[in-house]
Amino acid sequence: MEQKYSVCLDIGGTKILGAIFDSKKQIVYRLKKRTTEDGSSSQNVEDTIISVVDQMISEFGIKKSQIKAIAAGAPGVIDQEKGIVLTSPNLPWKDYDIATPIRKKFGAPFYIGNDVNVGVLGEYKYGAGKGYKNIVGLFVGTGMGGGLILDGKLFTGNGFKAAEYGHMILVPDGPLCNCGQRGCLEALSSKQGMSNFIRQQIARGRDSMMAEGVSEGVFKSKLLKKSLKAHDAVAVEAVDRACYYLAIAAGNLVNTFSPEIVIFGGGVIEACGDYFMERIVSQVDRYCMPSIRDTVKFEKAALGDDSILYGALSMILDAK
Repeated sequence: MEQKYSVCLDIGGTKILGAIFDSKKQIVYRLKKRTTEDGSSSQNVEDTIISVVDQMISEFGIKKSQIKAIAAGAPGVIDQEKGIVLTSPNLPWKDYDIATPIRKKFGAPFYIGNDVNVGVLGEYKYGAGKGYKNIVGLFVGTGMGGGLILDGKLFTGNGFKAAEYGHMILVPDGPLCNCGQRGCLEALSSKQGMSNFIRQQIARGRDSMMAEGVSEGVFKSKLLKKSLKAHDAVAVEAVDRACYYLAIAAGNLVNTFSPEIVIFGGGVIEACGDYFMERIVSQVDRYCMPSIRDTVKFEKAALGDDSILYGALSMILDAK
């Protein structure tokens, strides 16, 4: 009997991470590929996904018949039951049936969910959330994503739209967010929010190592880490401001859900996690009811860049 493998994908706005897992849940092959040069069409992204899977199974040396299933996390609101991307902020998809062409191409089941939901699922099954049943996940990257495990199950809410913590409004007359509202957590504490703050400070004549990094968009997390290490005043202020609002948001989430653990993940936490965690945890008590705060832990994601890949694996293994 030939061995079966799970093919798992982390689909981003600019890149796709791919991994092949064996039956022992071990990653036996990895691939990273840029999505489209201009991100202009749904077909381009679909073709890139197919080419990533094709390339991985070809280079690893397995046949299509050995694929147990394919699963992915992608940004946006996604109907997990039907495999339809309803809307996606960083990809050209709207009401897009991504599942059907991939199932046809590879003759295998295909599952897809919101990337942070899938990442939190990965941490629950294989990472920092293992052994807990109620988990809040906050992922700090270019934007701000959330995920929620309640009583051991991923909670996606009505229409798969739950856990949009990034759009919790903390400052009603605050900075404009991409969602159209003002003062969202994402507009204050994500890479976009921090980049906008840094640009404002530079426009006021302040010097910063971050200047070039934010001149054409959002900074790279490695640059932020380097700037914090050098005690760059503007970078430190941007992060302190981000952590202040992350602490308020986390406190509200603790009071709302009484989770056993709050997990912080995403590219920013992967690069600068200790710095962020220290500042978030030192302030969060002010925003929690003491009796609830006493029973919750705050931890960094344990799987790093692989959270979504392991969450995708979980979707395959949990499928009935």
